[in-house]
Amino acid sequence: MPALPSPEELPAVAAFDRVVDRALDRCRGTALDRVMYTLSSAADHSLLWFAVGGVRALGRADLRFALKFAAAMGAESAITNGGVKALFRRVRPEPEVAEGPLPFGMRRPITSSFPSGHATAAFTAAVILARTGPGGPAWYGLAAVVASSRVYVRMHHASDVLAGAALGLVMGRIAARWF
Repeated sequence: MPALPSPEELPAVAAFDRVVDRALDRCRGTALDRVMYTLSSAADHSLLWFAVGGVRALGRADLRFALKFAAAMGAESAITNGGVKALFRRVRPEPEVAEGPLPFGMRRPITSSFPSGHATAAFTAAVILARTGPGGPAWYGLAAVVASSRVYVRMHHASDVLAGAALGLVMGRIAARWF
């Protein structure tokens, strides 16, 4: 199956990505680096979200919640990383460190840049967590910071993150019906 056009082939999208990246350049290289790189790494493979879901399940002594949450996050990953990303072949932004290890334990992803899997997972988890317990705004806030960390650390373009967030909101709403 041929790849769909990449978002950078659309001039307005490419311009938006450049504006956001330039704005973030003013913050990069500061104390914020440690926070954003660490948070981005913690969310690799949805580990942050599995931990949050596990803690919630333990607090409630609810094994069913843990299993459903893990299944929902697994389905999100399979759809995003195994399906949607295969439709696009978007190249990731150039990381600050082109060769060798990345700062703060970051790893180099091998999948397409579009959409952001971190953003999709974050917003899928936020919807489920907000609809099944307290702290709704906090879950969405954490999801937004995780998603934006991917642009900050130059693993995604801003448009990748917006598309991933939108996809995550949809997947979260679908999954939340199951809870």
